[in-house]
Amino acid sequence: MVVHARMRVGARWSDACILNISSRGLLIRSPEPADRGSYVELRRGDQVIIGRVVWRSGARLGLRAQDRVPVEAIVTSKLALSRSTPTQESAPVERRRVPREHEQSRLHARAMEFASIVLIGVTLSAAVFSMVTGAVASPLSRVRTALAGQAAERVDSR
Repeated sequence: MVVHARMRVGARWSDACILNISSRGLLIRSPEPADRGSYVELRRGDQVIIGRVVWRSGARLGLRAQDRVPVEAIVTSKLALSRSTPTQESAPVERRRVPREHEQSRLHARAMEFASIVLIGVTLSAAVFSMVTGAVASPLSRVRTALAGQAAERVDSR
């Protein structure tokens, strides 16, 4: 049996062929095989299999699946019948226990954006205040000194 699939190792995707399949493991062949001990993601249609490479011999890999492998679903999928290779643009599969909700993510993003704008505004205000204080302090000290000198002259002349 040869079933075409897509394999991801790290951030790289490549084609793979499933040569043998059992409830807990797979024998695959890939032109870009992964190293022993690394984790791979294997996609076949809507099915996603996460497994660790337990052995490697040339382009062949033995994978131990993280969960039970849906053997029947993989072998009888529409892709197996049509003999086409799945693409990287296949529908995303949600693997989280609690899926993300769009509204919750949107509210978190808005809160982060608001906090960032407030932080930037406070930082810019402090910088402008510091610059204005520095620019006005020198002339005011000269005026204060000059006025103190005139007041001392008036006291002496009396």
